[in-house]
Amino acid sequence: MTVITDLYPTRGTSEVAVPRQDPVVWGAPDTPGPVPTADLQAYERDGFLTVDRLMGDDEVAVYRQELERLVADPAVRADPRSVREPKSQEIRSVFEVHRISEVFARLVRDERVVGRARQILGSDVYVHQSRINVKPGFGAGGFYWHSDFETWHAEDGLPNMRTVSVSIALTENHDTNGGLMIMPGSHRTFLGCAGATPRDNYRKSLRMQDAGTPSDEALTSLADRHGIRLFTGRAGSATWFDCNCMHGSGDNITPFPRSNVFIVFNSVENEAVEPFAAPVRRPEYIGARDFTPVR
Repeated sequence: MTVITDLYPTRGTSEVAVPRQDPVVWGAPDTPGPVPTADLQAYERDGFLTVDRLMGDDEVAVYRQELERLVADPAVRADPRSVREPKSQEIRSVFEVHRISEVFARLVRDERVVGRARQILGSDVYVHQSRINVKPGFGAGGFYWHSDFETWHAEDGLPNMRTVSVSIALTENHDTNGGLMIMPGSHRTFLGCAGATPRDNYRKSLRMQDAGTPSDEALTSLADRHGIRLFTGRAGSATWFDCNCMHGSGDNITPFPRSNVFIVFNSVENEAVEPFAAPVRRPEYIGARDFTPVR
């Protein structure tokens, strides 16, 4: 049996900060792909890459229509892959959307999307997680500050930081409607959180983060060191960001909805093993165990 060293201990008795042990950009600088060299260098420095016009208005309309169809479908609403807002009971997210919808499956295979992931991670990739996020106006909840890798390592068993997410806006991101915030450069420090992982933690954490949440002191230190970047932009814009970026989003109390499709690509050379800090695996619709490369 292969023994895998835990490079990023977390969910212990105390909070710990560990320097990143992995590359940020895994591919060679001259690897061909859709990301220019200067943008790869910026990604390595900041932990994120933005594309203002990934897709045109006609394409956005197709994905918006599909999102609205899924959210209104009684079968989808009853599916365990749908997560509801705690107060309104409206759909907050639909997971494994690339398996539920052929429209979103095509988006995952789009070279403009997966090509950037391959270039950053330096290998073929598979989908570790996909979802649509629906953030309607007038009170949709945000996501508290966290590192995705901390959760994916602790609860899904991803060994290394060789994973990239892309958030594609399906509505305009204003500076007021609960947009994505990232601390640039925070991806270079792993923050191991304090406290054990409850069994079936995902049932609560997908609605409101608790386990895997950094302390106020640690967040203040990171923000003082790195600052905070708020992402705004038109529908059809996209942001790729490293799995260890400290990020979050606020509540949306405006009348303007904020919806996006979120895809997580993991290297086929970084397959999930058993969780490093959780009693059981999360369901496969949250943390995939099918490592088939995206073609």
